[in-house]
Amino acid sequence: MRSAEATGLRTHRIGSLSEELVGKRVALAGWVHRCRDLGKLLFVDLRDASGLAQLSFGPDWTPAEALRRARTLGPEYVARVEGLVCERPDANPDLATGGVELRVDEIEVLSVARTPEIPVYRAPEEDPPSEELRLRHRPLDLRRTRAQQVLAMRHDLGLAARNHLDSLGFVEVETPILTKATPEGARDYVVPSRVHPGEFYALPQSPQLYKQILMTAGVDRYFQIARCFRDEDLRADRQPEFTQIDLEAAFAEVDDILRWTEGLASRLAEVAEIEARTPFPRLTWAEAMERYGSDKPDLRNPLVIEDHSTALARSAMGLVRGAIQRGDRARGIVLKGGAKLSRRLIGSLEDEARNTGAPGLLWAKWGEDGGSGPLGKHLVAEEGRAMNLASGDLILVAVGRDSVTSPALAAVRDAAAKVARVPAEREHSWAWVTDFPLFEDKEGRPAPSHHPFVMPHPDDVELVDSDPFGVRGTAYDLVYNGTELGSGSVRVHLPGLQRRILSAIGLSSPEIDERFGFLLHALGSGAPPHAGIALGLDRAVQKFTGSRSLRDVIAFPKTTQARSLFEGAPTPVPPSELETLGIVVASRRA
Repeated sequence: MRSAEATGLRTHRIGSLSEELVGKRVALAGWVHRCRDLGKLLFVDLRDASGLAQLSFGPDWTPAEALRRARTLGPEYVARVEGLVCERPDANPDLATGGVELRVDEIEVLSVARTPEIPVYRAPEEDPPSEELRLRHRPLDLRRTRAQQVLAMRHDLGLAARNHLDSLGFVEVETPILTKATPEGARDYVVPSRVHPGEFYALPQSPQLYKQILMTAGVDRYFQIARCFRDEDLRADRQPEFTQIDLEAAFAEVDDILRWTEGLASRLAEVAEIEARTPFPRLTWAEAMERYGSDKPDLRNPLVIEDHSTALARSAMGLVRGAIQRGDRARGIVLKGGAKLSRRLIGSLEDEARNTGAPGLLWAKWGEDGGSGPLGKHLVAEEGRAMNLASGDLILVAVGRDSVTSPALAAVRDAAAKVARVPAEREHSWAWVTDFPLFEDKEGRPAPSHHPFVMPHPDDVELVDSDPFGVRGTAYDLVYNGTELGSGSVRVHLPGLQRRILSAIGLSSPEIDERFGFLLHALGSGAPPHAGIALGLDRAVQKFTGSRSLRDVIAFPKTTQARSLFEGAPTPVPPSELETLGIVVASRRA
């Protein structure tokens, strides 16, 4: 528990009560959790952020006026009490303070509360209030023990990160919130300037450019627990404003950043009391996509995707044979003993594939007498042996281009492990995915796979202009239990190469100068080679605490409609204020 130092209204925090204090007089202050009036005796559970304890009121030790005042208490009233710590006759082993109680002889009601709109405490078996209600009444929701524990974990992780990076010689530097709009993969939030009518700041999607400029400024090792803003469609794992542990180092290469980050991740894991054995395994992006269909594979799941194109090249199933002849591949997952799965469960796996945009999923149950199922009835013994099928196995196959089959099989792999109850190989899985493509295909044009400041792989630099989709980048992602926790790269420190990369994504020379002239100017002043990474603090807290979404680990989050239900943001701005900013709203949604 955190410090129990006395304050003006209390001598102890409630969670610090213990048998060591028996016989001592203390003063407590907190919220009323529950009252139990037994006629002659009154029991009140009082809580603060540190815990909960039982107060007892009785005519033998509580003055009549104090007892009368205690009987006016209601849920969530705030009270201050004084009394003697005594052993509790009916000790509660499920409560940290359950061995003692406070026999109260003085009470002051500090604040009266209306009837709470949502319950602060519920029995574990009861369903919690809806998320909308919890967000609308967020102060009450944050009083819950679970919410307090999550906020404390967030604090502990941030403090551990600061201390660890400081020990490595990193210096914390704050970068601007009001900045220049630059394309980094999502829409910018823009802020109008009153001083410069018609001009706008942007809120930073990340400190990416500023931390690179700090490298040119001679800051050897930088870090920041940075606020970032992205105007994008929201999901459970996205918020328009979020926090990342951001770091950058001059004269650093990939192995340096990965080593430092593993040390940082291990320290954070230690705080969260989870396992993080270093060094973490490394997969190239190509290996991850081939074996798992995803660039953030959950390595707790032992299922692996395999290429069965050679085994099925002469398949009696024309659909499969024809696709392979056209240059597509047949890739699949073998579920050992999976033939026992029902047709309904297999159908759910087919749905998983279709949900990714794939046309479907072929499957075969393999037995002593051959196969059954859409693919199985076409299989011969030689093909079964080539795919390492044994009696009782189920094979799930997707046929087509890798861009279609990889996401389909990734979804099927995750779902199959659940429905077939495949034992996890470990509880905590950490891995690096490296060597991402520098560009991805976006409607036939190159777009940055991460962002446009990633240094190309040394062997692929000459392909930037002639074959951009063939260029590997020096980017790397940290993956924990199938979730990307961090992303980084070696950065481009040569202004000429940076200009070529920006040109490859379709920017004209004037556009490059307009949007990134300040960066190119800084790089041209003599920039050291540098590299860095950003770890998602919100996401780490979510995963380490087993929370359902990022909204559960941020004090005042936005909904999936990007609204703040408690304070009611966003809101219209009065026309007079818009006029001052030189803004006219053309239309307003109903």
